[in-house]
Amino acid sequence: MLPHKALRIMIGLALVLGAASPALAVAAGFGFDQVVAKAKALAKQPYQAPHAVPKFLRELNYSTYQQIRFKPKRALWRPSGSDFQVMLVPPGLFYKHAVKINVVDAQGVHALAFDKSDFDYPSKALAKKIPANLGYAGFKLTYPLDGTGIANQFLVFAGASYFRGVGKGNTFGLSERGIAVDTGLPIGEQFPNFTEYWLVRPRPDAKAMTLYALLDGKSVTGAYRFIIRPGAPTRIQVKVELFTRHSIAQLGIAPLTSMFFYGANTPRPAGEWRPQVHDSDGLLIHNGTGEWLWRPLINPRALKLDYFDTNNVRGFGLLQRVTAFGQYEDAYALYQSRPSAWVTPDGNWGKGHVVLVEIPTPNETNDNIVAFWMPGHAVKGGEHLKFAYGIAIGGPRVPHEPMAHTVQTFVGNGDIIGGGDVKGAYRFVVDFSGGSLGKLPVDAKVKGIVTGLDGTDVLEHTVQYLPQTKQWRLSILARPASGKPTALRAFLHQGKNTLSETWTYSLPSKNKIGG
Repeated sequence: MLPHKALRIMIGLALVLGAASPALAVAAGFGFDQVVAKAKALAKQPYQAPHAVPKFLRELNYSTYQQIRFKPKRALWRPSGSDFQVMLVPPGLFYKHAVKINVVDAQGVHALAFDKSDFDYPSKALAKKIPANLGYAGFKLTYPLDGTGIANQFLVFAGASYFRGVGKGNTFGLSERGIAVDTGLPIGEQFPNFTEYWLVRPRPDAKAMTLYALLDGKSVTGAYRFIIRPGAPTRIQVKVELFTRHSIAQLGIAPLTSMFFYGANTPRPAGEWRPQVHDSDGLLIHNGTGEWLWRPLINPRALKLDYFDTNNVRGFGLLQRVTAFGQYEDAYALYQSRPSAWVTPDGNWGKGHVVLVEIPTPNETNDNIVAFWMPGHAVKGGEHLKFAYGIAIGGPRVPHEPMAHTVQTFVGNGDIIGGGDVKGAYRFVVDFSGGSLGKLPVDAKVKGIVTGLDGTDVLEHTVQYLPQTKQWRLSILARPASGKPTALRAFLHQGKNTLSETWTYSLPSKNKIGG
C-alpha cells in the first residue's frame, strides 16, 4: 500500500497528464459509450429522414450560396486564443438539412444554438428570410498549420457523412466519408447522415482534439470517435460502432471519394488545353499477403466496379502522385497540391475486398471515384460491427511504401508508329522509381513479370533504364480477347528480388483510346 504522500503525488501526476490530453475538458459521464448507446437505441426505431431546410435555401444557386460567409471573429474558442477554432457552415444548396452540434467542456455538454448573425449575407432580403432557429449544416476546423496566429482551414464536416481534410501545404481535393452503402449498385446508393456532433473543447495550445458523431440512415446507424492531429500529414484516428437496421448488399468502410477527369493514361478531351485534370490518379492497396498493388484511375465510358481480394488488409488509399505544376498548368485549381489519403486498419479486419468504383463524368465538377473496404461476409440486419482505423492526409508518400512505385502510365494503340504493328492491341508504358531501383547500376538486369488476365494476350514486354529521368520503364504490347477488357498485372524484379509494387490495369473494351 502506498503512503499518503506518494498517493497524492500520483494523483497529481495523473491530473497533469490528463490536462495534456487532446480532450482536456471532458464532461463527467460523457464519452464514446454515450454515443454508442444513442446509435444502438436509434437502430431499433424506424428510420426518419432529417427535416429539410426551407425550399428557398435548397434552391440557392452556387454563386449566391458561396456569398454567405461565416464571420471569422465569431469562431468558437477564438476569444481564448485557442489553436483549434471552429467555423460554422450554413445550410443551403447541397446542404439540405441542419445538424445538431454540441460542445463538450468541463461544465458539461452544451447544444450550440443557431445565430444568424454569425454570417454575412449577399443581400438584406436573403438575410431577412433566414429563420431564427435554422441550425448549422456542419463546421470547419482551423489550426495554425502555416504559423502562429494563422487560422488555416484543414478539416470540414458537412453533408451526409462526408468530411474533407488537408495536410500542411495541400489544397482541398478528395473527401473522406463515415460510411458508404450500396455505392455503384443498380439498387441505388444510400447516403446516411451525421445528424449530431459533439466537439470536445481542447486546451488552447493542444496539438490534437476529439469529436464524436452520430450516424443515421435507412439501413444503418453508427457512433464515431475522431481524434484529430493536424500537420504534415494530418492524421485522424477513427473508432466506429455500427448497428444495421436492414441487410446491406455492399457496406463500405473508410470510404474515400475523389475526381478523375483525365490524365497521362487517357486521351485529352477535345478542347481541353490542360495536360491533366484530377484530384487523385490512382488506388494503392497493401493487401494481407504483403503485396503493394497500384491501379491507375480512368474515366470510363460506363460505370465500372473492381473488387480486390484482401485478407487482413494493411492499408489502402487514393493518391495524387503527380505533383508537378507542369503536369496540370492550372494556376487556379492547383491540382498538383491536392492531398492523398491513406487508410490503415487497426487490428485484423479479416477477409474482404477493397472496392474501386469509377463513374463516367463529362467534366471535373463531379466526384466520380470511390474506394472503400467491404467485409467478405454478407451484412444482415441486426448486426453490431466494430472498426478502428487511421487516416493520413497529405503528400503522396503518406503510405511509406518501401517498394519502387509507379510514376506514370501511358496507354495507346498498338498498331501505330511508336505503339507497335498489331491491330487490336494496346501499348502500355509504365515508369517506375524509388525503392531499391535507385541503387542499381544503369546496366542492371532488371526484368518485368507481366501477366495477362481475362484472356489478354501479352505479345511482348521490355524493360529499359531512362537516363533522362533516372527511372526504369516497362513497355508492354498486349491484345485483349474479343469483347473483353485488356487486363494486366506487372512488376519489376531482379533475380529473386521483387523491386516494385504490382502495377495493374483494366482497360474496358469500349474505351476512349481505341474507339
